[in-house]
Amino acid sequence: MSVSVPEIQLFLLALTRVIAILSSIPILGGRVIPQQTRLVFSILLTLTILPWQTTTTDMETLGLFPLVWSIGQELIIGITAGFAATLTFAAIQITGEMIGFSTGFNSGRVLNPAFGESSSTLDQFLIMLALLYLLATNGHHLFLLAIVRTFKAVPLNTAITQLPFETIITMTSELINTGIQLSLPAVGALIMADITLGLFAKVAPQVQVFFLGVPFKVALGLLAVSITISQYYPTIIDLLENIGLRMLSLLGV
Repeated sequence: MSVSVPEIQLFLLALTRVIAILSSIPILGGRVIPQQTRLVFSILLTLTILPWQTTTTDMETLGLFPLVWSIGQELIIGITAGFAATLTFAAIQITGEMIGFSTGFNSGRVLNPAFGESSSTLDQFLIMLALLYLLATNGHHLFLLAIVRTFKAVPLNTAITQLPFETIITMTSELINTGIQLSLPAVGALIMADITLGLFAKVAPQVQVFFLGVPFKVALGLLAVSITISQYYPTIIDLLENIGLRMLSLLGV
């Protein structure tokens, strides 16, 4: 079986888009995954998708500059589509950051391997829990299907006319609001705890409220997180299962 130069170029374009999209999901292509594993998985996924592309026989051999330009286009398409997944996990990260700030968990920040940056332990817990939800509900299957659909929505070697900036801004604001709403019950309970401790300090000044309040707020915060997870479980599942639809909406589908 012979492979022509246009087919090799088409494979490189598809591989560029797949790698750019997969890098937005920590469990599939995040920094915690070794580079060799990410590359092999991207190549296998591209080889699975590529035979279904109808433009293979119609594509002509590209010169060096047009090839580099096309690779840049595919990179932009992949980053744009993957931005939906990045926003989804950022919303969950916002929830953990706000609760962690109120409970004091943010004081002990450690490296988060999923994103390659420092975060609180509560933030890491919520991200890992979201990834488990994603795998348990087969959300990663929907994500892979959405990658396939991006090639139908925007075929390979297709010029980008206009990026949907309005859709990107709207989606960003909606997911930020979702992250804030998920944290509101816990943050509200912790604010009430601060008010209660403040009144208690006025009534009994001899009591060391600071040393009493730290473990109390930690315990209350963990209780509030557990209640939030149980009550907002449908919202979290809907947030994760619709990653693929958000990817396609950013591409104008």
